[in-house]
Amino acid sequence: MGPSVEDHAGAVRALRAQYQALPRSEPVRLAKRTSNLFRFGRPDTGPGLDVSAFDSVIYVDETERTAQVQGMVTYERLVDETLRFGLMPLVVPQLKTITIGGAVAGLGIESSSFRNGLPHESVLEMEILTGDGRVVVARPDNEHAELFRAFPNSYGTLGYALRLTIELEPVQPYVRLRHRRFDNAAACFAALDELCSTGRDGDARVDFLDGTVFHGRQMYLTIGTFTDTAPWTSDYTGQEIYYRSPSRRPIDYLTVRDYLWRWDTDWFWCSRAFGAQHPLVRRLWPSRYRRSDVYHRIVGFDRRHRLSARLDKVRGRPPQEAVVQDVEVPVRQGPEFLDFFLGEVGITPLWLCPLRLRDPVPWPLYPLKPDDLYVNFGFWSSVARRPGQAADFHNRLIEARVDALGGHKSLYSTVHYPREEFWELYNGPAYAAVKGEYDPDGRLPDLYDKCVR
Repeated sequence: MGPSVEDHAGAVRALRAQYQALPRSEPVRLAKRTSNLFRFGRPDTGPGLDVSAFDSVIYVDETERTAQVQGMVTYERLVDETLRFGLMPLVVPQLKTITIGGAVAGLGIESSSFRNGLPHESVLEMEILTGDGRVVVARPDNEHAELFRAFPNSYGTLGYALRLTIELEPVQPYVRLRHRRFDNAAACFAALDELCSTGRDGDARVDFLDGTVFHGRQMYLTIGTFTDTAPWTSDYTGQEIYYRSPSRRPIDYLTVRDYLWRWDTDWFWCSRAFGAQHPLVRRLWPSRYRRSDVYHRIVGFDRRHRLSARLDKVRGRPPQEAVVQDVEVPVRQGPEFLDFFLGEVGITPLWLCPLRLRDPVPWPLYPLKPDDLYVNFGFWSSVARRPGQAADFHNRLIEARVDALGGHKSLYSTVHYPREEFWELYNGPAYAAVKGEYDPDGRLPDLYDKCVR
């Protein structure tokens, strides 16, 4: 059982007191045990705010299909609680230790986003500790509506979500998967557009939709449909590896929980970098440690101490540029972006995930067009730099192409935009107005400084 409303209120009072006691001369940061950001090697400057008391589900309202949750609860914990009632959040980001406050302040996406938008669009109310030390309740229709709408993509620079009320939707016990193969991008993106527009795949309803690109002539769309029965269920938490299944199993079944976490066991496909997909290593690697937060800690340790970079130098390998990004481009520009990416960057596999905003009013700090269908491209690896190329050559190449195609880039990883370009893309005037209202003394870091500098 989670904390009572009274317990939560007591935790809020204690947090406000802790915040007021922190030195005002240094920017504040969250002291979190886990992170899904990819900005390694930066020192943790400024005092840490202990938010460990805000990691639970307060209650689930089965009738109204809503939940009150604390901002630091992980989606793993949240999903376990809501599934007890036959419900799930409208969008469940792919990795277990993403927190709901992080997904709302920093965006999130998954295979239900083509019909349910982004996680912040199913938030009905937020209790926020603002930079000036107030705790306010923000809703789309009250005096803090401007903060409510600017909070997504603010990355904790306007305040921290302490409590949220979110919408839920009903689930069925299983998800039936159909993997459709395509050998050219035009056909793949046309089919994706049609599936999102109609919500149907033949006689089947499309409840979930994403895709995987292995190379220019091998790509799959994976259509998920809720079902009450399953002739079998696959298990990708053991020796089998989910991302390899589309080519081996055109039809598949998973429990709803296993479907929601299908990508976490192998961090999509990135666990191969640690040998975790080698059959012998996999048998010896305890399953409880085959999960995204463990891999993230390994990468963080490596990046901070430059172990791989030093080893590459000893081996005479060229320097590597980390290219870890998620970008959204309009679906009609999908084939062009894919052709550019495979030719100029060359990382595979890539993840595809369609999304369309639910809300007809744009969210100011991540201004996607509400009526347009976008496709998220996720790619997480490194590229060898040729002599003379800048340290951020490929990342800047990607940023420029995304901008030219009318897309946007998530800010959870390295960002290379110059200041003026950054604020043009992420609505600097709107941000400045809300920052001035809720953090006039700059106790929380500035969005550009946090994400770029």
